[in-house]
Amino acid sequence: MPDDGFGIGAPVKRVEDSRFLQGKGQYVDDIDLKNQTYAYLLRSPHAHAAIYGIDANAAKAAPGIVEIFTAEDFETLGGLPCGWLIHNRDGSPMTEPKHPVLAEGKVRHVGDPVALIVADSLEQAIEAADLIEVSYEELAAVVNMPYAIDGSPALVHEEAANNLCFDWELGDCAATNDAFSNAAHVAKIDLVNQRLVANPIETRAVIGDYNTATGDYTLYTTSQNPHAIRLLMSAFVLAVPEHKVRVISPDVGGGFGSKIYHYAEEALMISASKKIGRPVKWVSDRSEAFLSDAQGRDHVTHAELALDDAGKFLGLRVETLANMGAYLSTFSTVTPTFLHGTLLAGQYTTPAIYVSVKAIFTNTVPVDAYRGAGRPEASYLLERLVDVAAQETGRDPVEIRRLNFIQADQFPYDTPVALTYDIGNYDVTLDKALAAADVPGFDNRKKESKERGKLRGLGIAGYIEACGIAPSAVVGTLGARAGLYESAVVRVNPTGSVTVMTGSHSHGQGHETTFAQLVSDRLGVPFDQINVVHGDTAKVPFGMGTYGSRSLAVGGSALAKAMDKIVEKGRKIAAHILEASSEDIEFVDGAYKIAGTDKQLTFGEVAFAAYVPHNYPFDELEPGLEETAFYDPANFTYPAGTYVCEVEIDPETGVVEVCSFHASDDFGRVINPMIVAGQVHGGLAQGIGQALYEHGIYDNSGQLLTGSYMDYAMPRADNFPQFTVDTSVTECTHNPLGVKGCGEAGAIGSPPAVINAIVNALSDYGVSHMDMPATPEKVWRAIHDNF
Repeated sequence: MPDDGFGIGAPVKRVEDSRFLQGKGQYVDDIDLKNQTYAYLLRSPHAHAAIYGIDANAAKAAPGIVEIFTAEDFETLGGLPCGWLIHNRDGSPMTEPKHPVLAEGKVRHVGDPVALIVADSLEQAIEAADLIEVSYEELAAVVNMPYAIDGSPALVHEEAANNLCFDWELGDCAATNDAFSNAAHVAKIDLVNQRLVANPIETRAVIGDYNTATGDYTLYTTSQNPHAIRLLMSAFVLAVPEHKVRVISPDVGGGFGSKIYHYAEEALMISASKKIGRPVKWVSDRSEAFLSDAQGRDHVTHAELALDDAGKFLGLRVETLANMGAYLSTFSTVTPTFLHGTLLAGQYTTPAIYVSVKAIFTNTVPVDAYRGAGRPEASYLLERLVDVAAQETGRDPVEIRRLNFIQADQFPYDTPVALTYDIGNYDVTLDKALAAADVPGFDNRKKESKERGKLRGLGIAGYIEACGIAPSAVVGTLGARAGLYESAVVRVNPTGSVTVMTGSHSHGQGHETTFAQLVSDRLGVPFDQINVVHGDTAKVPFGMGTYGSRSLAVGGSALAKAMDKIVEKGRKIAAHILEASSEDIEFVDGAYKIAGTDKQLTFGEVAFAAYVPHNYPFDELEPGLEETAFYDPANFTYPAGTYVCEVEIDPETGVVEVCSFHASDDFGRVINPMIVAGQVHGGLAQGIGQALYEHGIYDNSGQLLTGSYMDYAMPRADNFPQFTVDTSVTECTHNPLGVKGCGEAGAIGSPPAVINAIVNALSDYGVSHMDMPATPEKVWRAIHDNF
């Protein structure tokens, strides 16, 4: 590693922030093409209605209108594909209705697109939309999941009987039932993991540009995985050769999962551009985003935990209803199944687990992965249930967890829900969290709060997550319709500077910094001579993008493999020039040396020789110094940790204040501790936001009641304390970097910690559970209804 403070482990400031802070980032909305038009989508005001006619004649005659499209204009387009096929417990495939790019004969949620208006200006398109007359016959809406599958006469899709998408199971039902029959105590909980709206700071935006001379399509889009969008769009929607489609995803202002998916607007803009022969630009406004971006969570769950008389966990049973919304989004089906059920072992040695999940269609916005994607739902139900078990059996919440931990000498550990944890040490993160949060001093702080008329509570939660979904061969057998590897190209330029092209995508993670640190550390190249390129399918190798905390564990590992190839080729070049055997050449501190001598060539000298090959082993090597690598993980990585939350409640108002929050995490090897801390802080903000504030609420007619920031409560900076975070290290055993992933941990571990703290504070009032969000009204009613 170069001794310049830029290698692995250094808290390097993010290089990309310079352009962002100066307002010089380039987002899709900053891009304007020659002769560009502007698009507006007329969306359904009804959650469920038949369409009997669309009259756009008056709108077409309006000033500036280029064209107006309805579903019949895009009859040749395929439906938006779902990326994961789930099978029912009887082995039959899930029900997979078509997801049209524009509503075909029926609308199925408020915001379902009905017509596309293209004009010379956005204002003209909006004005023309008011002139379109749509003849609707409103139908009964399906909103409530239990009613949707048990008694509702209304169907979201005629082919989905009882509005059921799939009925899935995992685990050994018989063994789990046996465990319960031998239990000394059974703890039970019914809970709701409420619907959330992602709300990245940048709304989605798309520009479609069809080249009439070449027949090429170029799509600019706010996507987390441009290659996947190109694949899905070319193969399933446009039905054109993939090389004819270029997807560019420039700077993207956050995603949290909501920008992974292939959306109708992407196919619509690029198809409309072909029809009119001009570029077409669409930018969502915030109100539109509430009705068109895939939303998150929305589980209704009953869970039971069986314990013996010593407090050891014997079995876990979970029944969940998972809301799919009106259509299947790209990864909607894997979120409540393989990203949820497989994590129900948590950090514990529970020997028997059985989970069943029924996925339900409703007349609401589609639901898909949102920061954490199934793992927050699993951790929340498990950690709430463990607290209930502790309360009911009179055990300390810390000690009941410690009693049931997987021990450090038990790894690798096979869980009863199909995963093999490679490494971990849960006692270490627990101990560090308890110490940092000063848990022994809690009683004094609680007494002081009581003297001021306040209630104080302490909540503890552990979590484990699975990152970097893998390997491709396994997930393929489980229904994945894509590979889950990652790619990297390392191009060493003649002067020794390096360009990295990665299939991962950065939308706030800091890849341009972290990946450059990896290169500087491995190759000894100065940090400021490394450039990281991503987001353009014409420039970077085919990759699967960024989601599921996979970028470093998968994308970084691909980069490490490519650098290994660079080092080996450089070794052979150096051996030829130095007239030595390649086995005698060492690569140390950015130089190739003959072992035991002072003869050496710098990395830059070897790079120059590769491109100016006057003295070169042509019989062994081609000129140039550029290598490509693909990395397909052997397993998930398994970050884990313990979070401790302390709250104070005003019983007169029900307002909850988070007084302190400590996160102790094990992310494996840490490349940039400052970026890791930032990722944890962001996750904590979102997790606490879910616990206390956020809730996407639909009424019985399918109208979104929380469709703006007037009604959807977003957390603010003054809602949070000064977070304290620390990390422990057990290095991942199966990737070359020893890293695990950190982007979602904060959002996974924090909701149960907050709710556990609130329930602890209210325990004297007989409160044993409270569904999220714990709003002031809900808390106040819990106090006064039990007073």
